Amino acid sequence: MDERATSGPEMNHSVGGVDLKQKSLLKVGVMDFITSTAILPLLCGCVGIFSLFKLLQRLRMKAYLRNAVVVITGATSGLGRECAKVFYAAGARLVLCGRNREALDELTRELAASQAAKVQTHSPYTVTFDLTDPGTIVAATAEILQCFGHVDVLINNAGVSYRGAIVDTTMDVDKRVMETNYFGPIALTKALLPSMIQRRQGHVVAISSIQGKISLPFRSAFMDEKTAQGRSPVEVARDVLAAVGKRKKDVILADLLPSLAVYLRTLAPGLFFSLMASRARKERKSKTC
Repeated sequence: MDERATSGPEMNHSVGGVDLKQKSLLKVGVMDFITSTAILPLLCGCVGIFSLFKLLQRLRMKAYLRNAVVVITGATSGLGRECAKVFYAAGARLVLCGRNREALDELTRELAASQAAKVQTHSPYTVTFDLTDPGTIVAATAEILQCFGHVDVLINNAGVSYRGAIVDTTMDVDKRVMETNYFGPIALTKALLPSMIQRRQGHVVAISSIQGKISLPFRSAFMDEKTAQGRSPVEVARDVLAAVGKRKKDVILADLLPSLAVYLRTLAPGLFFSLMASRARKERKSKTC
C-alpha cells in the first residue's frame, strides 16, 4: 500500500512532464510550419512586387523618353556629346546646340551612322549660337521651337572651365565663366519656359559639378564643371538619361570620396574646411617646387 501510495504521485508527475514536453514540441512545430509556409511566400511576394515596380519604372522611362524633344547645349564635346548619343539611342528627338557648326554637323553624321539604337530614331536638328551673347539666345529660342514646335527636356550642359588662385584670376575671366555657365543657361531657360508652361509640361536639367556643393582649391572662378569627378562622360550621360527618365529632382553623380565630402560639408564643416585648407597648401607647395 505504501509503495502504491508513493508511486502514484511520481507517475502523475512523470505524465505531466511528458505533456509539457509534447506541448512544447507541438508549439515549436507549429511555429516552424507557420514560418516555412508564411515567410517564404511573403518574401517571394515582396521580391515579385519590387521586380514588377522596377519593370514598370523602366517601361515608363522608355515611354517618356521616346519621341521626347530634348535640347542639349554644349553638345559637341564631353558630356554633351555623350548625352546626345544616349538620348538619340533612346528614341528622343534631339536639338543639338553649340558654337561650332562643323562640329554639330559631324556629331549629326556620327549619330545617323550609329547602330546602338533599338528603337526608331529621329534625325537631329542643330542650332548654332553663343550663350554669352543675349541677342543670339532670343533668335536661337525661336529656331529651337521651330524645329519640333515645343521642348520636353532642356539639358543645360554648356560651360567653360578655369583653374587658378583667386588672386591670380582677373575679373574678365570671372565674367566670362559666369556669362557662359550661369547667365547664358538662365537666359535660355527663361526663353523656353513660357512654351513649357503653356503646355503644362517640361523638364529642365541643370548639369553642374560636385563643386556646386563643395569648394575645391584653385577653382575659385569655376563651380560649374560638367562631369562628376572620377567618372567618364559616358557613365555620367547614362546616369543623366536615367535621372531624366525617372524625373528625379536632385542627383549626385560622383564617386565615394566626393559624395562623402558633400555630407561632411554639412555634418562637420570645421573638419571639411580644415581638410580643404590642407589640400590647398599641398597644391600651392607643389606649384612652387
